[in-house]
Order: sequence, then C-alpha cells, then structure tokens
Amino acid sequence: MKEGAQRVPGSGPGRAPSDHDPAAAATALLDRVVADLPGGGEERPGQREMAARVAQAMTRGTNLVVQAGTGTGKSLAYLAPAATSGKTVVVATATKALQDQLATKDLPLLDAAVDGPFAWAVLKGRSNYLCRQRASELGDGGGRLGLGEPADERDDYGAPSDPGRLADQLHRILRWSGRTESGDRAELSFEPSARAWAMVSVGPRECPGAFRCPSGQRCFAEAARDRAAAADVIVVNTHLYGAHLAAGGGVLPPHEVVVFDEAHELEEVMTASLGAEVTPGRFRALSAGARALLPREDASVAAGVGEIADAMTEALARHLGSRVSLGGGAGVAQRDVADLVTLARARVDELTARLRVAERDAGREDQASLVRSLSAAGHLAEDLGRILAVSDDEVVWVDGDRRAPVLRLSPVDVSDALHESLWGVVSAVLTSATIPVGLEARLGLEGTGVTQLDVGSPFDFANHALLYVARHLPDRRRADAEPALIEELAALIDAAGGRTLALFTSRRATEAAAAALAPRLPHRVLVQGQLPKPALLAAFSAEESSCLFATLGFWQGVDVPGRSLSLVTLDRLPFPRPGDPVADARRERAGDAAFGAVDLPRAATLLAQGVGRLIRSAEDRGVVAVLDSRLATASYRTTLLAALPPMRRTTDRRVVERFLADALAAGA
Repeated sequence: MKEGAQRVPGSGPGRAPSDHDPAAAATALLDRVVADLPGGGEERPGQREMAARVAQAMTRGTNLVVQAGTGTGKSLAYLAPAATSGKTVVVATATKALQDQLATKDLPLLDAAVDGPFAWAVLKGRSNYLCRQRASELGDGGGRLGLGEPADERDDYGAPSDPGRLADQLHRILRWSGRTESGDRAELSFEPSARAWAMVSVGPRECPGAFRCPSGQRCFAEAARDRAAAADVIVVNTHLYGAHLAAGGGVLPPHEVVVFDEAHELEEVMTASLGAEVTPGRFRALSAGARALLPREDASVAAGVGEIADAMTEALARHLGSRVSLGGGAGVAQRDVADLVTLARARVDELTARLRVAERDAGREDQASLVRSLSAAGHLAEDLGRILAVSDDEVVWVDGDRRAPVLRLSPVDVSDALHESLWGVVSAVLTSATIPVGLEARLGLEGTGVTQLDVGSPFDFANHALLYVARHLPDRRRADAEPALIEELAALIDAAGGRTLALFTSRRATEAAAAALAPRLPHRVLVQGQLPKPALLAAFSAEESSCLFATLGFWQGVDVPGRSLSLVTLDRLPFPRPGDPVADARRERAGDAAFGAVDLPRAATLLAQGVGRLIRSAEDRGVVAVLDSRLATASYRTTLLAALPPMRRTTDRRVVERFLADALAAGA
C-alpha cells in the first residue's frame, strides 16, 4: 500500500485475536521481509531478538532502550513490530539520511510483505511545504511582496538580496506550484534561497490554521498531516517531535508509540526543541510584513520593530558563544542585550496592538496576511517573554555567527520535562548503535519501568578490526605534537594504500593536516567543504585509494562499506571544549562530578560513533587508529574502551602495518 493510503479502522495488521503472540507476529513478518532481500538476506539473531522485545514493549505499553550495534538491521527490527502492533507508531529520526532510508527502502519492503492493510507516511515540518495562500498572493499581483523587487533590501540574515535572482526563483517556484501534488520543497529541481522559499512558505509561528486561512482546504501541509493521521507508521524528524512536545501536542497526529532512532542525540535535540530562540531575521520579517498591512500613520511602529533587527545583530555579535545574564545582576557588558530584549518586547506588543485594530476591518482583502503577521508577532512576544523570565534551570546564550547571531534559551536539564510530558503519555522505544552511559537518567526515564537490551553486532570485530592507539605520540600541547601527528598519519595512510577516513575534532586541524599531507601522498585527498557532504562521500567511495579529511560532522552518519575504507583515524579524544554555554551550565550543576557526568559520556558516545565508521558490512576489514595517547594511559580509558566494539588492540604500529597488508592481500 503506498504512502499515506487509508487504513480501515480496526483492521490494521496487528488487529488479531486475544491469543495473538506479538513477538511471534513481528518476527514472522521480519523473516518474510528478510527472505525477500537480494540473495535471501542474512540471518541476524540480534535483529530477531530486538524485534521480539520491541513487539512486547509496544503491546504492554512499556519503555525499552535497545543498543543495536552496526549491522543489526535495527530499522526493520522496530518497523516489523510497529506494523503488527495494531497501534499508531511515530518513528522519529535524527538525520534526513535515515528518514530517506526508511521511506525509500525499508517501509516499501515491509509494505510488500505485510499481511492485511498497512499504511505509512512521512511528515515534515510545516515550513517544508509550499503555502498555497502565500503563492496565491504572489501570483495575484503581489509585486510588493517580492516578484518585482524584494520586500526588504536584505535577506533574513542581513545580507543584500539579488532582486533578479530572487524574482527568477519565485517564478520557478510558482510554476512548480501548479503541478506539484505534495508541495514538498524536496521535489524542487533546484535549491531555492532561504529568502525565496520563506516568501512562499510559512512556519508554525505564522500559520493561522486551516480554518482561518482562505486556502486552508487546499493546504499541502494539512494534506500531509491528514495522510499521516490515516497511517499506521508515521516517519518524522526528531526535531519535529520536539516541537510537538514544546507545543503541548497537536503538531503530530495522536499516537500510542514513539520510536526514537539515533537515540544518542535525543538529549541535545530536546534541549534545543524545549527552549526558545530569537533571531534578528524574525524582527525583519515581521516588520516587512506589517508595513504592507498598517495605515501610513502606523508605519513608524512597524519600522521600529525592524530597527530591532540591526540593533540585535550588533549587540549579539559582541557575545557570540557566551552566556548572557538578563537578571538584575547582569554586568554592564550584557546590559545591552537585556535592555534590547526588553525594548524588543515592548515594540512587538505595540505592533500587535496596531495589527489587532486593523484586523477589525472584516472586509479587508489581505486578512490572511494580517492573521499571519499577528501569529508571528504573538510567537515572537512569547519567546521574548520566556527569555526575560529565564529561570535558574535555564541558560540564555548567543549562538550562530556575526552575520546571523541567535539568542537562545535552553533548559539545562530536560529530564523532568520529558518525564512529565512524554514517557507517561506514550510507550517509547529508544535505539542506537551507541547508547550513552546514564542516558535514561538524563532523559527522565528512571522510575518509568524502562528496560534495557543490548543485542550486539553480527559483525566479527574481533577478527576483522584492529584498534591502534598511538601511545608514543607527544601531548598535543607540545610544540612537536603536530609534526609528529602528521608523520604518523603519513605512515598509516601509506600502509592502508590510501582508503582512509581521517577524522579531526577541529576545522583547523583538518585543514592543517590536509595541507601538509596532500603534496606528499600518492592518493587523492578530499577535504570537508570542497563539495556538499553527499557528493564528497560519493567521490570518496568511487575512488578506492582516495582519502577524506573531515571534522565532527563526519564522525557519524557516514556509511562507506567495501574496499574504499580500510583505515579510520581519529586525531584526538572528542571531549567537549570548555565554553559551550549549555555544557558549562551542566558542569556547574554537577559540581565535582562534572567530568564523569557531562564530559566523559559525551566523549565515549562520539568516540564510538567515529569508530563505527569502519566496519559497515560483514566483509569489511580495517584499522581504527586513535592518535591520542590518553586512550592508553588515562585513568578513564576503561570507560571509553567499554563503549567500543570488541576489537583487538595494539599500541605497536608494526602490528597495524601487518594487519593492513593482510587485509589488502585478502582483497578487503
């Protein structure tokens, strides 16, 4: 059954007699799906065990945390029980790559094998869909909104707009709007600028809702939500699930079960989702929209909101990466931010009052635009109010860069909020190849009867992988550390015949190593930033002897099986750097236990994710080289090593060279 097909109530695949065995039903479906894979698939006991336990948890309404190592096939292990449960299940993924895998590969396989009616859908955030009302306003002579010239001489980030390019993109989008069935931005044949897409879409802060919008009955976002409401399995982004919780529900259709894949990222996603953010662009967009809606005598009120954008950009740029105190104890250096937020709230409130007066004219043709502006103003005022009323359990800080700073409010601890709003409301399955130590406590799962399961990995790490720690390398703070690191990398890459993913903890280290080694190596050296990530990985995979040098964005979500990757190098242990405002607040709260409670779990998780880039199939063989002696000498090394697969270990590079030579000879 295709995505979004209608489900007959009470006849879903899991609507079985009372003696129905949920584990047996789930594993039977899983077996059929695996049998239909090319070559008949592989027998994976861990996958079947996970499917059985997930089915039981879904049936009983309990919470389950599953660590499923690389190669387990965890997506099918939770999708099969979801399809046989008879319940509405939301699957939340932290990456678009996994969301695409579920939609284009796993769910169609499941759909073909399931007995009985089954429907699934992908649901994205509202701003991913074209807004028919805004497109209609532009197409009906909305030159003042941007077809003739930009509504604002700058884009949402404060940079000059190109009127010709903007108009061309808008015309292309409007032509597409007449033939698209989904309105999904991903269907476009080109990547529109942020400014162009913002002019034909709305976010949840602006949308007045289908009943108050003239185009509500034809809304693409509402149609997508209707398809999701009729589905057995709904695939969403974890950030969208966070928005659902932050809004107190209603963003997603009613559901009884949620599966969080890539659960190691859940704490940080929820930290962002349950907070608030204010950008200069929000003031700029609100001001531009309101100017076209208010009488001339109120133009100064709209302009006053626009002035906040420039003042905020300048003020926040002085505090990038820093916590901001808005209370009475704020220092002089931060009074500029505190005073500006107070002024911003007052001006937004005044603009809202003028828009309310304009709204009373029921005969206006631009009522839809007016309602959108009121909604945007209301949400902006709400976020400013949260920041002004920051509690001891929250931190306000400045993110972004000088061109596009962001004032954020983040909870220091999300456990209480999740305990109250999530775990007792729906049944949850959390899964990842790496479950961080103490995750249940940090997410508020303790006391909910949560159970844990580790199904391991089907891959033969003990024989196919080697962990090398370069114990002899000097401390990175010494003057001779970088040259020694470069020489070590050169020797390792030579032994591997290229075929190396070299991971670093900073952009500077990445670029310095690439610049030093590219002229010396007989292999192509690809560097993060040369191409978009998908294109970069495709080039690395296609050219077997090439090397890829990259930073933290490539420590996870990279899947390169086969001969193109035999060596993964990590330049240092990935401890979080001091200065992260949220992490610093968590350290303060943890006191003397901060290293073990904040820094070590994060480093162990990211280290395991980096190590996990090596073995991606049963035939893969290779070496992970950690170029940080602390993994061999520090007292906390046991905790870090416990997070890694059961690989053989060595501190002798000659062992590495022999291992790689044998792997090359064996055709790995």
